[in-house]
Amino acid sequence: MKRAIALVAVPALAFALAACGDSGDSGDGGSEPSLSASGSATGMVTPGSHNDQDVMFAQMMIPHHRQAVEMARLAPSRASSAQVEKLAAGIEKAQAPEIQKMTGWLGAWGAPAAMSGMHHDMPGIMSEKDMASLTALKGKAFDRAFLQMMIKHHEGAVAMAKDERASGLNAGAKDLALRIITSQSAEIAKMRDLLK
Repeated sequence: MKRAIALVAVPALAFALAACGDSGDSGDGGSEPSLSASGSATGMVTPGSHNDQDVMFAQMMIPHHRQAVEMARLAPSRASSAQVEKLAAGIEKAQAPEIQKMTGWLGAWGAPAAMSGMHHDMPGIMSEKDMASLTALKGKAFDRAFLQMMIKHHEGAVAMAKDERASGLNAGAKDLALRIITSQSAEIAKMRDLLK
């Protein structure tokens, strides 16, 4: 068990540091065949092939998505804008199934789904204080805070998805990353318009 945690924690820490530094030098994700599918060690990409970057992408995006869903679920009882409420519903509808998809990948890859202690280092993640503040708001104050926080949250998800596109191996994970970049970038633009 300790060995399994160590195998996940070390590359996870490296990924978190790379994300904070916004470095493009994350292309060594496939250099450790111990966490890769057997095909990736030989350079052959099969449908089930994955590397460390794919594992970290799923492990970090799952709690990131969970927080977005948590934020979105606050809107029906707090938002004053029908547009904000509709946006929040769309976020929940899109991200909840993606959480299930990524959880399934980690299970298939034999990797733990949880990343204890790493959540607060992720790009765009809200602190407990941020979440408590948002939960306490209603009406237009909630709408504005929700949009501002969700823009930051989405920007973090887009950054992580770009890392996956650049350094990931698994075709499904890279495809999901592209969908996240496309859909969340469009939502960022929409939320900025709503803030005007």
